[in-house]
Amino acid sequence: MSTSLRQALVVVAFAVLCSVSVTLGVVGLTRAPIVLATPPSTTNPVTTYTPGIITTGDATVSKRPDMAFLSVGVAAQASTATAAQKDLAGQAARLIARAKSLGIPDQDINTSGYSIGPRYTTDGAVNGYQAAEQLELKWHNVDNVGSALDALVQQGGATRVGVSFGIADLKAAQAEARTLAVGDARSRAAAMAKAAGVQLGQVLSVSDFTSGGRASAGSFAPTADASTQVPVGQLDIAVTVEVDFAIA
Repeated sequence: MSTSLRQALVVVAFAVLCSVSVTLGVVGLTRAPIVLATPPSTTNPVTTYTPGIITTGDATVSKRPDMAFLSVGVAAQASTATAAQKDLAGQAARLIARAKSLGIPDQDINTSGYSIGPRYTTDGAVNGYQAAEQLELKWHNVDNVGSALDALVQQGGATRVGVSFGIADLKAAQAEARTLAVGDARSRAAAMAKAAGVQLGQVLSVSDFTSGGRASAGSFAPTADASTQVPVGQLDIAVTVEVDFAIA
């Protein structure tokens, strides 16, 4: 091979190599960058546990009721539903009128139940219809509940009678019991802390479980010969709390 031909081949090879290098450089500059990211951790964060003493406290306060809830009802029977309902309406009107004459205002007279339906014989045949209505009356003088019931039965025509007692300001009685219950919980927690050899810390949480409010005196059969006696007695308001104390 001649010297001139060899030089020409070297020049061509060098030109091709430079072209390939330029092409690779352009591709490298225009390619989108590759970003490597660490996936977020799927593990739950560590929960800090605060040691404490959890205990309950109980308290009961007894109060004399200052109001009564009178449950009085009437019922009617007839061969048709319409006739039974019409008869019931007349009886209910008489009972409500007697309640108002005793001084019970409209807002203290509430319907607690109303029903109408067929009556059946022993073989399952319809044997007429029965309708019933029950009223709840608020009575604010517990000392003469018996005489009020007698009037509602004898002049008002009530045939189903019951009574329960309550306290008008129930929240005040519950607050008194709650204070005592929290004190009881603290005493128990202090005893537990002493037994465990630790110091009792601040209160972390308190849960309140309250019950009470009414005391039922049962149902009474209508009487006409003697006045009805309804002892009032005492009403117990019970409160239970759960308190979580920290360990100091």
